[in-house]
Amino acid sequence: MRRPPRPLPTGAVPAAGVTLRNATLLALAAGHRRIASCIRISVTVLWSLVVAMPQPAPPAASADEPDDPHLWLEEVTGERQLEWVKERNAESLAALAAGDTFRTLESRILSILDSREKIPYVTRIGDRYYNFWRDATNPRGLWRRTTLDDYRKPEPAWETVLDIDALAKAEGENWVWHGATVLKPEDRLCLVSLSRGGADADVVREFDLSHPGFVPDGFTLPEAKSRVAWCGRDRLFVASDFGPGSLTASGYPRTVREWARDTPLDAAPTVYEGRHDDMSVHAWRDPTPGFEREFVHRQITFYTSELFLRRAGRLVRIDKPDDASAAVHREWLLLELRSAWTVAGQTHAAGSLLAIDLERFLTGERGFDVLFAPGPRTSLVAFAATRHHVIVTTLDSVRNRLFVLTPGTGGWRREPLPGVPDIGTASAQPVDDLESDDYFLITASPVQPTTLALGSAGAAAAPQRLKQSPAFFASAGLGVAQHEAVSRDGTRIPYFQIGPAELPADGSTPTLLYGYGGFEIPLVPGYDAATGTAWLERGHVHVIANIRGGGEFGPAWHQAALKEKRPRAFEDFIAVAEDLVARKVTSPAHLGIKGGSNGGLLVGNVYCLRPELFGAVVCQVPLLDMRRFHRLLAGASWIGEYGDPDKPEEWAFIRGFSPYHAVERDRSYPPILITTSTRDDRVHPGHARKMTARLREQGKRVLYYENIEGGHGGAADNRQRAFMDALGWTFLGRELE
Repeated sequence: MRRPPRPLPTGAVPAAGVTLRNATLLALAAGHRRIASCIRISVTVLWSLVVAMPQPAPPAASADEPDDPHLWLEEVTGERQLEWVKERNAESLAALAAGDTFRTLESRILSILDSREKIPYVTRIGDRYYNFWRDATNPRGLWRRTTLDDYRKPEPAWETVLDIDALAKAEGENWVWHGATVLKPEDRLCLVSLSRGGADADVVREFDLSHPGFVPDGFTLPEAKSRVAWCGRDRLFVASDFGPGSLTASGYPRTVREWARDTPLDAAPTVYEGRHDDMSVHAWRDPTPGFEREFVHRQITFYTSELFLRRAGRLVRIDKPDDASAAVHREWLLLELRSAWTVAGQTHAAGSLLAIDLERFLTGERGFDVLFAPGPRTSLVAFAATRHHVIVTTLDSVRNRLFVLTPGTGGWRREPLPGVPDIGTASAQPVDDLESDDYFLITASPVQPTTLALGSAGAAAAPQRLKQSPAFFASAGLGVAQHEAVSRDGTRIPYFQIGPAELPADGSTPTLLYGYGGFEIPLVPGYDAATGTAWLERGHVHVIANIRGGGEFGPAWHQAALKEKRPRAFEDFIAVAEDLVARKVTSPAHLGIKGGSNGGLLVGNVYCLRPELFGAVVCQVPLLDMRRFHRLLAGASWIGEYGDPDKPEEWAFIRGFSPYHAVERDRSYPPILITTSTRDDRVHPGHARKMTARLREQGKRVLYYENIEGGHGGAADNRQRAFMDALGWTFLGRELE
C-alpha cells in the first residue's frame, strides 16, 4: 500500500494496547540498577548534552496577550530554566522514588520491558526478517535479522545489523532508533534515521544491508524533521530544513527536492513548494513492478491535503475532496472520506472507503466500488493491501473486526478474517505487498497476552501462530466488561472496565480512568503488562473511556468535539466518571484519571472543571496553555483540531478549555503529577512547566518530573520508561488506596 504518512497528532499517546487510526500497527520494536541512582549518576552528562542541542527560541508574547509571569519557562535549555526543572525533579524523587514500593515496582516493570520472552516483531526485507530489540544488555537497541525458518524457533539465531549502543558510544551521541526506509525492490540500500534523545527531529544516513554498515560518502542529512524517500538507486526525494523560509509555520518542510547522488543538496532542484501556512509537503515513489509512479503530497491542514501524480515532468492533481485521504495500490486508487461526498450521482457517507482504477479515474470516470460503508456503531480503523487483496480493520461497537476484500469481475468479495478476539485488539500487517499475500496478525485482550500469527489473505486456512507473549501479570479473577454512560447532552458514551470480576459495591475500589478524545484516534483495550502489574494485580480497576473526539464511531464522532465543541469530550469523560461512582465501582476519593498529550489537555480540563470528582490526576506531555499552543513547536498544525487563538472569535471559546487560564486560586483541587520531556519537540515542555509553576504559586498539591530525554514518548529507553511508569503508578497508589 502506497500512501502518504498520517500527520503527527499531539500524541504518541494512547496507552499500551490501544490502536492508532491508519497507523502502522506492526511495530519494529516493541543486571538492573535503580533508575533513580542511574539518573543521578548520569545527570551531569545528560544535561550538558541537552544544553548543547539546538533549540528554537520561543516566540515572544504578542501585544494582545495578557502578562504571563511564567513565560520565561518556555526557554527549553536556559540555565535558569533547567535549574528550576532540577529542583522540581528532586522534589518528586524525594516524594515518590525513595521507598521500597517504588523500587520494587520499577524493577518489575523494567524486567517486563527487558524480558527475552516478549515477542520480537519483525518486518521483511528481501529474504530476511528484521527486528529492532531493546533489553538490559542493549538499552539503546539492536537492529538484527534472521530467516523465517529460524524465526519460527523459540530461540532464533539473530545476526546483528546495527548496534545502536555501540554506535552511540563511538560517536558520543545519545542516539534513539527512528527506523529505516528501504530501497524497493532491491532491498539492499536503506536510509537509517537516528534521533538525539528521542526528539521528532532526526539524522538520516545511508546504510548497506548486504555488508551491514553505513555507506562511505553516501546520502546523509543533518538533524531536522525531514521526510525522505527513494526515487531511484541514486536519487532521493528530500523534504527538510533547507534554511530560512523552507519550513512551514508548524515547523515541518515546506519544499521537497530531488537530490542526485554525489551532488550538493543545495543544488538539488525543487520538485514542489507549499505555502508557509501549510502543515508540510513531501514526495515518494511507488516501486511496485509495472506500476512505478511518483507522487507529491501537500498536507494543507491536519485534516486536508492534496495529492499529485508526477508524470512526464508535470504534476497532475488527484481530484479528490481536500479532507479525503488517498492511497494507491497497483492499479487502484483508494479514498477514505471524512465528509459525505456526492459524485457521479451517488452520495458516499463520511467514513467510507472507496476504490477505483487510477487510470480510469484520471480520464474522468467516477464509478467507485465501496469497500467499506459505515453504520451507526461501525467505523473504519485501518486498511492495508497485500499483493491481491485489501485487509480492512473496523470497529463494531468499539470491537475490532477484520475483513479480507478481493477484487473480481463482479466487484469486491468480502470475507471475515478469523482469529480476532471479541474484546481486545487485532491488527493485520502485510508481510510484503509487492509480491506476497502473507500478513502478520497481532491479537490481544486485556487479560490475554499478545499473539503473533502468520496468515495468507484469501487462503482457507486460519493464521498460524508464530509467537506468544508470556503472561506478565496474574489475571485470574479479572474480567472485561463494556458499559455506557450518558453524557450531558444525552449521548451514550461506551467505556471498558477491566478489573476483578467481583467487586465490593461500596465505592472503595481504587480505579484509574484513562482517555484521549482527539484526532479521530480510537481507544481499544489490549494487553498492558505495566498496568496489569502495577494496578490490576492489586485488585484495582482500569477504565478506558471512548469519548467524542476519538475515532470509535468514525469522523462524526471525532467532529462532535472539534474546536468550539471541544467541551463535549470533557463532558463525556465526566459522565463516565460519574457512572463509575453511581455504580459504586469507586468513589471520588479512590478515582484517578490519566492522559497524555491531547489526553493531558483532557485531564487538565477535567481537573479544573470537576476537581471534587477525583482523588488524583496524572497529566503527561500535555497541552495546557491554549493561548500559545500554536506558536510553540508543531502546535500550528493542530489549529484544525482546537481553533486559532489569534482570532478573537475563536479565542473566545478556546479560552474555555485552556487549563492554564482556568485554574482558580481559591478553589481546591486533587493532587496532580505532571510529567514531560526536555527533548519533546512536538508538544513544548513549556506547557507542563508553566502549569506546574502556576499551581505552585497558588499553593496547590502538584508534583512535576521532566525526563531529560525521550521526546514526545517521554522516555528514550526501557530503563527510563520503567522509571516514568513507576513514578506515575506510585503516585496513584499513594493517593487512591
